[in-house]
Amino acid sequence: MSNSLKADLHVHTRYSEDSISPPEKIVEHCLKVGINCLAITDHNEISGAFEVKRIAPFKVIVGEEILTSQGEIIGYFLTEKIPPRLSPEETVARIKAQGGLACIPHPYDRFRSGAKLRNDALDKILPKIDLIEVFNSRTMLLRDSTRALELTRRYDLPATAGSDAHIVREIGSTYMEIPEFNDVEQFRQALRQGKVWGHRTNFCIHFYGIRNRLVKQFQGS
Repeated sequence: MSNSLKADLHVHTRYSEDSISPPEKIVEHCLKVGINCLAITDHNEISGAFEVKRIAPFKVIVGEEILTSQGEIIGYFLTEKIPPRLSPEETVARIKAQGGLACIPHPYDRFRSGAKLRNDALDKILPKIDLIEVFNSRTMLLRDSTRALELTRRYDLPATAGSDAHIVREIGSTYMEIPEFNDVEQFRQALRQGKVWGHRTNFCIHFYGIRNRLVKQFQGS
């Protein structure tokens, strides 16, 4: 794919409660491994995305992984932070009011009972959803990813993929190769031509989230 981007579309910075990744280290790692497009999707926060965008010499999408009252939804191309614990319907409406795209991350990951969007809520808002994440490096079971891929085909939705990195070295463990884009609609169309590359991370990586929370609590005490 000529003039293609290597895009990791699910990355966390130190602005997420369970990550301590500094924006400058994220950019440094991306340059080292050849990732030239990032979506920063911190939990309920967009400050980290703007910080990475300010210093990165490549494309950065401002995103947010928003905890709704029924589970998580990602907003891409945001200009303002969306508060957590709104209904899924209200969260999607606020994403679209900013001209953004609404994406369902890890929709069938059975090990994320508190994070994945509840099935009944997903069914209700699917007609208003723009994108579905079909591969997440932290989703342990391949069949859960396969179900997500089947969902994109059933509803003719573009797919996304990403590392869900909470530590720097995870970034790029999964990425999409997509054509260049200049705006939201071109990004949506680029995803339809995208190819997913990558692998699942070791289950032990989840313990870093616990460690990161403890480190932050200790530093804040």
